[in-house]
Formats: sequence, structure tokens, C-alpha cells
Amino acid sequence: MFSERTGWSRGLNRLTVALEGARRVGGELLDLTASNPTAVGVKYESKAILQALASAEGLRYHPEPKGLPSAREAVADYYSEVAVRTLARCATNAPREMIWDRPAPPRLDPERIVLTVSTSEAYSFVFRLLCDPDDEILVPAPSYPLLEYLARLEAVRLVPYPLFYDHGWHIDLHGLKRAITRRSRAVVLIHPNNPTGSYVKRRECGVLDALCVEHDLALVVDEVFLDYAIEPREEAAGSFAFHRGALTFTLSGVSKISGLPQMKLAWIVTSGPEAQAREALARLEVIADTFLSQNAPIQMAAPALLKARQSVQTQLCDRLRKNLAELDRQVKQHPACERLALEGGWYAVLRVPVTRSDEELALLLLEQHRVLVQPGYFYDFPQDGYLVLSLITPCDEFRTGVSRILATVG
Repeated sequence: MFSERTGWSRGLNRLTVALEGARRVGGELLDLTASNPTAVGVKYESKAILQALASAEGLRYHPEPKGLPSAREAVADYYSEVAVRTLARCATNAPREMIWDRPAPPRLDPERIVLTVSTSEAYSFVFRLLCDPDDEILVPAPSYPLLEYLARLEAVRLVPYPLFYDHGWHIDLHGLKRAITRRSRAVVLIHPNNPTGSYVKRRECGVLDALCVEHDLALVVDEVFLDYAIEPREEAAGSFAFHRGALTFTLSGVSKISGLPQMKLAWIVTSGPEAQAREALARLEVIADTFLSQNAPIQMAAPALLKARQSVQTQLCDRLRKNLAELDRQVKQHPACERLALEGGWYAVLRVPVTRSDEELALLLLEQHRVLVQPGYFYDFPQDGYLVLSLITPCDEFRTGVSRILATVG
């Protein structure tokens, strides 16, 4: 009776069962997995946001498949600011595909923007655009596990390609090339990656473009954490929204940019060879028109929601750096442990001695020390010995939680 696409296991894993038990018992629980910015003490410019949502224009129906022009203009304005940042740090030897040959930063054409309610929906639109059933999408590993559910719902197969660690994370370009088959349709890049915090490097872009052209692949680039640079390397690429190489779909939204996951505003930017981009946009518009999922009040409020990022990012970036400094301070006292290099995002990866599986370690920390962490296998790390910690956790909670972790493992 039911589709095989929804036939996933719904059983609870051991960590979830243990967490439910810990919550029933009550008392202190140090959650170092925080991903919801509205629940970690961020202060919002509430008046401006709520006033924007109260616009009378929100009572009118505007069936614009790609989204209201005013909202897409606001997204284009955001990318103009991103371009200014990139121009300020762009090295002279950057590939042409990632820069522009004019003295001022480019203006993104709002007609290249398609609004969605979330980056999950944006992935769904792009997978539908590019793939027939059983086609393949190449995705990085380690990476965020939600992609598996999104792909399965579209009857698409995910094929991992490896990231490797050598004084920082890098794409295994040879491993990526080996993973390409005749059913491959796109390469997903997470920029910066979740949870490794690594940006795609400018020197990697030329190889990626060559592979995409050779095998007729698109790039799908998730940039939700783009603005949260902590320790970026000079060779980190800028936004792919201006990419001139392979056909590229750049995904982002206010969930992370403005710390407003409840507002449900995201987008797809299409770039690359002109003929391919025009055809892709025409097809995306039909997909978007079929669902018309965007709502008017949120679109009317788009300029205010994007403006809110300035205050939110200031607060979150300050916390990210404080928690990272605290983690480094404590790890120095435990030489058996290592905080892996990161460049941006909300998470840090802690490498620990392998005395038990990551799942068993996470259970021990939760059940005996009341600290919740994510084991590395959640993100497809290739072996045990990795814990993923959220850097947006309130600082006092983070400090105490890290102390308990290191006392247990180090």
C-alpha cells in the first residue's frame, strides 16, 4: 500500500532512548548538540521583525512562482554584501570562475533567484529538476544526515565522496572522480561543511568544474553557514552564487543566516553557463509554480528578516569564538584529545581516544555525566573517536560540558 520511499526504520536509536529517560528523570542536562538559535539565548530585534510581519500587503495573494520581486531583491541585496566581503579578501590568483572582472562587486540578478520555504525544499526542487528515479547525487562524507531522507523522498540515490583531514579538511578529488558513474547528476558541496566547518577551497573549484563539464554534472552548493567564518583560510572560496563555471545551484536561507528557522524563507540561486542556467530557471519556475509554497507575510517581511542577521550574527559569532577558545584552553590540558581545525559554521569536532564506540561513549556521557553530545557516526565519520559539539551552546553550559567530556575521555 505504501511507497518504498517512506519505508525507513522508525525505531529509536539507543541514544534517543537514553535521552528520553534522562529527561523523564529531570535535573541538569548539558546539551552540547544545540542547533536551534531561538533556544540558546539569542536576542532578536523583536519589534522590527513583528512589525514587518504585520504588513497589510500580506492579506493579498500574489501567486509569483519564483517569489515576490521585493523579497528576491532583498536576497540580491544580501549577496551584494557577500560580494563586498569576498572582494576584500580575494587573492589575485583566484580562478576566474569565483571572481569578477570589474572594479565593483556584481549585482545578482533577482530573476536568477527562486524562493522556497526551506533549504530542504530547495534541495527537493533541485533533485526533481536534475534527476530521474535511481539517478545519483554525490555528497561529501562526513556531512549532515538529513540529505539521505530528502534524496529518498525523490527516489534518488546518494553516493558519498570522502573528505580527508590533513591539517584541515579537504575534498578527496580523486575519490570524488572514482565515485562518478553514468547515473551521476550532481555534486553537492556544503560550504562550509556541517560538521567539519571546512570551506571549499578556490584551488578545488577548477577541478570540480572540469569534472562537472566532463561528466555533465551540476553543482549544488549549500551555503547556510557561509557567514559564520571563525578561522577561514585565505584560499576559502567566496559564495558560489556568482560562480561562472559549471551549472550551479546555490542554496541558503534565513534559518541560519538570520537565526530564524521558524520564518521559513530560503532560496535557490542559479548560475553558470547562460544557456544551461536559462533552461534550469525555466524548469525550476514550473516546479515552484506547481507548489506555490511561499506565503505572503514572510515574503513581505524578507528585508527585515535579512536585516536581522546583523545583530544575530554578531551575537552568535561572539559566542562561537568564546566557546572555541574555551574548548582549546581545556583540550591543551588533555594531550590525548584534539580539536580538529575548522574554518566556519556552528560546530567543532573533537577527536578522542578510541576506548569504546562513539555511541557507547555518547551514552556514557549522557547517562553518567548528564552531557549530551553527537557521536561521529551520526555524520558518517569513517571510524570511531569523534564527537561533534555545538559552539552555539550557552557559554557556561559549554564550559562545564567540555570539562566533563575531557575528564571522561582524556
